[in-house]
Parts: sequence; C-alpha cells; structure tokens
Amino acid sequence: MKILKYAYALMLCALIASCSSDDDDGQDLTGQTGNIVLKFDNAVGDQDFIFGATYNKSNNESFQLNTLKYIVSNVRVKDSEGNTFLYPIEENAFIINEEDGNNAGEIYVTLDNVNAANYTEITFGIGIDQERFALGAEGQGDFLDLASEEGMMWNWSTGYRFVRLDGTFSSDTFTNEPLNVHMGSVGTSLDNYREVTLEFPNTVLVRENKTPQIHIVADIAKIFDGTTSVNLSDGYNQVHVSEETTPVIAANMQSMFMVHHVHND
Repeated sequence: MKILKYAYALMLCALIASCSSDDDDGQDLTGQTGNIVLKFDNAVGDQDFIFGATYNKSNNESFQLNTLKYIVSNVRVKDSEGNTFLYPIEENAFIINEEDGNNAGEIYVTLDNVNAANYTEITFGIGIDQERFALGAEGQGDFLDLASEEGMMWNWSTGYRFVRLDGTFSSDTFTNEPLNVHMGSVGTSLDNYREVTLEFPNTVLVRENKTPQIHIVADIAKIFDGTTSVNLSDGYNQVHVSEETTPVIAANMQSMFMVHHVHND
C-alpha cells in the first residue's frame, strides 16, 4: 500500500511539473519582456501563393498577380487575464510584401519587448486608421517614407494604399485584361480601415527565454470571394477610390486571415 501511495505521489508530482512546464503557472513575470514573431503566409485556398500562377475564381474567371502587398497596423495581443498589450504606435505599421517572403513564402514581423504573459488572441488592422492619418505627415514617422518607397501611397492628400494587387485576369470572353486593386480609405468621407481578431489555437507564452512564432495564413482568394463574391469583369479589376467597390474589398479582406499554428520556442 505504501508503495502504491508513493507511486501515486510521484505521478502527481510529475503531472504538476508537466503542467507547470507547459503553462509556466506560478512564474513571476513582473518586469519580464520577450519577443513575438508573426509569420504571414499568403495562400490561395489550400495552395501556396506564387507570382504568375493562374488561380480560378468562383465564377469561371481567373487571375494572375505580379504584385501582392498590404498594410497591417495597430497590432495588439490579449492575455488570459483580459489584459491587452498594444505594440508602440510609432512602430506599429508594417507592409506585408510577398516579395519579402523566405523560401517557404513567409513574411516575418518581429514584435520586440512585449510584456511577458500568456496570450490567447491577436488583433490587427488592415490599412491605416483615420486617427493616425490625422496626425499629418510628420506624425507618420518612418512609415511614411517606407510606404512611399513601396508604392503604398498615392500622395498625402489621397492617402495610403491599404492593399496593392497588380496582374491580369481572364474570363470566358477575354484574356489577360489588366487587374489593379489599389484600395485605401477615400479621404475622411469613407473609412475603409478594418480590424481582425484571431484566437490562438494554443496559448502563446511570451517570456525572456521564449520567442513564440505565430503562423498567420492569408487566403488571397477571399479578396474576391470572401464575404461578397465579386466579378472582376464588373469593375472589380480596377479598384481604387470608388465608394461602391472599395468597402466590399475592405470587408472581404477581413475574412482572409487565420492562425494556422503557434510555436512556443
């Protein structure tokens, strides 16, 4: 009996230690910070996105792209206690450019000095919000120059391009027609900034000695076949500042992101 009790006690201790190792329960995180790596991975359905490849839409149209860029901003994470960590605003805007992808097609965004915690979800914006834009050119910091260099600005009065797709499309009646989606807000009259909140499939552990990696897949097909399915031949092959087409593309982009998996390294 004593042997059984001893064995049971050892098993219980091992279980507790295992749980503590997985979740770092009871660890004092005061003053600790760590990093988070966001890995954006563009796809079309269940296929990796490839420049020049032909992708079919839901209505017998197809498209090819040679440019694929979009802006994410206002990145913040929420922990298991309901606290939110907002990455510093002056550094909190990023251009996800497919050309910057590694061999696996992943574009890395590293968030430094994030408060140590157990995080359960992430929120980020697509584009630049009106409040930030209202700070004027001087209030944009280095991001304004980067956006200009990357072709993600028209000019200051017109504002940012939130997404830039360039390529061609084909249908049953024509082939290789120009496709250009350069969508942003339309001044202050039409705000096309949107936000996305994604839950993590497992807890993201930010620690001094851990740099978790969050793999975010963006299904580019949903830009055209998302909340609303659109026909490129009905004017959605040229989306710029139209008050009819830009909100549809903005809403569709909200639906294209998912967290595929998380690594707590």
